Amino acid sequence: MIEVVSSETGVQAVDAAKTSVEVFADDWRPRETRPSFPRPTDATVGGRTGELRFPPVFLVAERLDDDGTYELGSAVGPIELPAGEYMVRVDANVLTYVRFSGPATIEKPNYERAVLSFPERVDVGLGFRSRVLSPPETVTVPRTPEGVATALTYFPAGHRTTTPDRSFPTMRGHPPLVEFGDEVDVPGLVAERREETGVELVVPADFDYLFPVASLSHYLGARVRTEPGATPTLGTPDEVRALPSLPAFQWEAASLLRRVFLLDCLVRNAGPYGTDMAETEHLRTLGLDASSLYDRGIATRLEAYLDAPFDRVSDELPPWHLSMYVEPRPSHVRTLPYLLHNVPNLFLAEAEPLTHDERLTRSLDDFYRRQGRDAVSVDLVKPKLGPGRAHGWLADGAPIDVFKAIPSAYRNRFKYHERASEPISVVAVLNDSEMADEHAKAARIYRQRATELDIDIAVRQRLTRDELADVFETPHDLVHYIGHCEEEGLRCADGHLPVADLEASNAQTFFLNACGSYNEGIALVEQGSVAGAVTFNKVLDSDAARVGTAFARLLVHGFCIERALQLARRRIIMGKDYAVVGDGTHVLAQSDNFVSPDARLERLCDDRFRMKFSVHSPWVNGGYYQSHLPRDGLSHLYGSELEFELDGNELSTYLGHADMPIVYDGDIHWSNDLKETLKIE
Repeated sequence: MIEVVSSETGVQAVDAAKTSVEVFADDWRPRETRPSFPRPTDATVGGRTGELRFPPVFLVAERLDDDGTYELGSAVGPIELPAGEYMVRVDANVLTYVRFSGPATIEKPNYERAVLSFPERVDVGLGFRSRVLSPPETVTVPRTPEGVATALTYFPAGHRTTTPDRSFPTMRGHPPLVEFGDEVDVPGLVAERREETGVELVVPADFDYLFPVASLSHYLGARVRTEPGATPTLGTPDEVRALPSLPAFQWEAASLLRRVFLLDCLVRNAGPYGTDMAETEHLRTLGLDASSLYDRGIATRLEAYLDAPFDRVSDELPPWHLSMYVEPRPSHVRTLPYLLHNVPNLFLAEAEPLTHDERLTRSLDDFYRRQGRDAVSVDLVKPKLGPGRAHGWLADGAPIDVFKAIPSAYRNRFKYHERASEPISVVAVLNDSEMADEHAKAARIYRQRATELDIDIAVRQRLTRDELADVFETPHDLVHYIGHCEEEGLRCADGHLPVADLEASNAQTFFLNACGSYNEGIALVEQGSVAGAVTFNKVLDSDAARVGTAFARLLVHGFCIERALQLARRRIIMGKDYAVVGDGTHVLAQSDNFVSPDARLERLCDDRFRMKFSVHSPWVNGGYYQSHLPRDGLSHLYGSELEFELDGNELSTYLGHADMPIVYDGDIHWSNDLKETLKIE
């Protein structure tokens, strides 16, 4: 669902997740005609204008009357478009298309806006497509390995194409949901949408094999079949390859997924939606011809990819964005569809003992906790981690270094789509007067961002149990609680509130910046929330304030909850005392860049700096970005890290138009504050 509103200053489109795009046009005049587009759209509107202005994102102008393509990526422009029939793709948070006839100009003046202008006022059509995935149909299967294999076989029905374009995030729809029953029941629409790819995976009749292979089978569109005691195999019409048994099986499945997915990302550039991407140079090393492979089926591409010497280029391609560690129990099968649309690695959950230093740290925590106010103690486990930038734990125990996934979090997400037309609602609660500094800074951050986004901010202090319960039970998008948490619950002016006593939680996300709030955070998700940040043990007030204010700023600038906390907790030594519960990949607010960038900076000498720049997030994979840094005019895959040396003038210019966090000298700085810290003009 997309709601489109036209005014004299342009058009705004808002989708079910409250993600929006504003198209500014000072002389906009709506027209009754509804334009058509050669791409799927959720809403369209027609109008007349002389200029359209968008966020400073990637633009591609495609000629519809010949094969001409013009890209406005990192370049400022202008790029002159000769007379013709055009469709411009604007990679904003809500995917936007513009259709028009005639000459035009595209440019990014000072990187502040992407502008499409015309010599005179012309008729244009605007099309909008949401990136939000709607709840799909449900497949019913028996609660057996054979039944789960059937579900895995039909999960790929959500894919919109069998070409390499399936590696684009917008081309991977949500897999069908799954329930257990006595008989197999596949809705007709699911059966119709599932395209045969010629790929088959055979595994032993064991959940320990079905979970690790789920993401690979989903991306390949493979049929999954179980045989008792079988040797795992990956088959195409022309060959069958044996795969190793467990435990190596799960690592091999993850390696194959990364190989096939990333090579599809490179080969797709030979298709109609290609771009000038830096990583495509690796195809020459691999001996792969993108033009001949693009139109071939998945099975043929898979065979070519498996024969290519991938190890030669593997280290030059992005690391995987997300790895999930799952206990292979039948009840977790129902969570798989929510995970698979984002193609994570899936590993069997396995924990290992804490190291000596970690045990010592926990002992010190216990000592300090006994010396101060009572805080809730949590017994921690240390997951055995595989490759990946971010990690989630769908298993028993309170894990460190990863977010604690909870099945209900993924189901809860959809209920908040019903409030798309309402402003983002934020409540900052101060129930500890000693933490007033964090409260004031967080409130200021939310209010500053409210001028850019549609945010309704409320500031509350010294709430009673009933008042705090009302905050959580009333629909809000973020509740930032600053106070104390003890065995009895969250401390209030008249006692304690156990989250379990709530009728329901209608806080989409939360930050319980209180000592030992882990269990209360788990309860909030089980009561209806999607995700939130919590603490394991007692934290110092000064540390809580540093983490809390950084987290607030990152969250409202488009970082998902896990990434926001990863960065925010760098501000303190005891950062591992903070964790995310629920769906750590969940995004509350939006960024003009769709996926928010971050960077690391070091000073080489007085006037020379090294910047490492990246755009990545655990909630999305397969897209590409432009850095807007000097001497970089190419696109780059999400997850690729760029390294540049800049002089003081170049860095100052970049910081002047950037709006992002940068790690410098071990701490996080916002780009517009860093110039003063560095003392550069």
